[in-house]
Amino acid sequence: METTHRPAARVICLDAAHRLLLLRWRDPFDGTWLWEPPGGGIEPGETPLTAARRELAEETGLDPAAVLDRSVLVDRDVQWNGKRYTGTEHFFVARFADEQPSLVRTGLLADEQAALDTHAWIAWSDLDSLTDPVEPPSLLTVLCSLVPDGPWCDRDRA
Repeated sequence: METTHRPAARVICLDAAHRLLLLRWRDPFDGTWLWEPPGGGIEPGETPLTAARRELAEETGLDPAAVLDRSVLVDRDVQWNGKRYTGTEHFFVARFADEQPSLVRTGLLADEQAALDTHAWIAWSDLDSLTDPVEPPSLLTVLCSLVPDGPWCDRDRA
């Protein structure tokens, strides 16, 4: 399997009730599903913050100004569309005053439109109940690093 090194940026979006926005994607190569926060590759000349804000706007239509200028680095190793993507991703957080803000898909490319199944605002306590994998698997740890005063940092995962 071909391996591609791909620096990327993602945004963990939190609504007024502390729900996380996840996008559910269907791999066009093998049909597997995965949930992950909005984000994508950093383009030449972009900073990670600029890329995170651009990707958020493209994939969700949410206000890119909500992305805070602080990130956590996460090493990723994900298989997608018959390729293996490795690299360090910058994870940012964005908070929204509304509960479950509406999303629009107008910024997606045609192949992204086809692969994006749905989105959901999911309570952090319900992440373990999703039947499809969540990427990265350490999402709550990443969130705790970004927002250490959140309730997700105190929960017992025994």
